Amino acid sequence: MTAETAEQYMESLAAEDEQLAKVRQSIREAGMRDISVATGYGRLLTLLVRMSGASSVLEIGALGGYSGICLARGLGDGGRLVSLELRPEYAELAKRNLTEAGFGGKVEYRVGEALTSLERVAEEGLTFDFFFIDADKGNYLSYLEWAIRLARPGAVIVGDNTLMRGRTLNPAEQGGSVTRMREFNRMIVQDPRLEGALLPAYDGLAIARVKETK
Repeated sequence: MTAETAEQYMESLAAEDEQLAKVRQSIREAGMRDISVATGYGRLLTLLVRMSGASSVLEIGALGGYSGICLARGLGDGGRLVSLELRPEYAELAKRNLTEAGFGGKVEYRVGEALTSLERVAEEGLTFDFFFIDADKGNYLSYLEWAIRLARPGAVIVGDNTLMRGRTLNPAEQGGSVTRMREFNRMIVQDPRLEGALLPAYDGLAIARVKETK
């Protein structure tokens, strides 16, 4: 018998979430890679949204709706989730899964290139008090800048996969996505507009708060 990892031990303490298990199954059945946020970080997203009192959440990268459900669970009455997704079939599946979970009325999906969608969001004058970034890694720096721009004072920004399956830690890795992720991580903890921290479990998670004066 092999020793459990820290993540496996912690996951063993929580009962299986049947709703989220169905989401993962639907992703597999659709022939999509299940690269949803890790189970433990999904629970953390719900807690962060709820503890921050967020009423307006922007998600960059919907996939099959796993993280969307986690985010929506933290919203209070009247809370709203706007989710940006490149692929129409992914947005369709995510919408279906959120509807089945009882959150269909809380979410709006915008399909297309995220940077284009972010420009439109800005033109509409929308602002948010919580952001979850889990899309193409090469644009994380741009997504972070947009989040800061669209943030209400005190907004929370969360970014997933900051370790990129260990590539971020390997000095030999010098590809564009990896170097930009390293800069994203640096900004989370060093940018004067933010208060931030990096969590090393699973594939890495960044959490930052936008300061009251940007």
